Amino acid sequence: MGLIELFILAVGLSMDAFAVSVCKGLAMPKITVKKTLIVGLWFGGFQALMPAIGYLLGVQFRDQITSIDHWIAFILLGIIGANMIKEACSGDCEEESDSLDVKTMFLLAVATSIDALAVGITFAFLNVHLLAAVSFIGVTTFTLSAIGVKIGNVFGTKYKSKAEFAGGVILILLGVKILLEHLGIL
Repeated sequence: MGLIELFILAVGLSMDAFAVSVCKGLAMPKITVKKTLIVGLWFGGFQALMPAIGYLLGVQFRDQITSIDHWIAFILLGIIGANMIKEACSGDCEEESDSLDVKTMFLLAVATSIDALAVGITFAFLNVHLLAAVSFIGVTTFTLSAIGVKIGNVFGTKYKSKAEFAGGVILILLGVKILLEHLGIL
């Protein structure tokens, strides 16, 4: 997986966290650097941690399913992307509380990074430098989440559903690309 594909994947995975960050920013009467950093660190940290866990799980089964790994990547990314598109079309803000307590942020961080766990499983079947990939995903999510808090505070939910929709499309297209490359079409 090249740098461009990794960047596109990182942005796609970040869209759930970005959307929730927009909702957090919307609920905050006043944002501060500290609040922005808290949101970014929770989401960025979990988006980095979950693919690493997924990779470790995927490595356990790599030898048994190498012949169908491209189909697994295609299906997982397609399901994750379709779910993101479905959520974008529903138009609901998952969390409109300005609370940044540990319980709230932990639950939101886990909820927005489950897709990254599945992507980590696909990393076990692809040529990916894990440390670089998870670091890149974490930094990208941190940055976009911090921006999302500010956008939510300034503009409201105007961009939330568009971001989730775009993230879903990106993940589906990456799954198609992986499948087509393996089949020799690309």
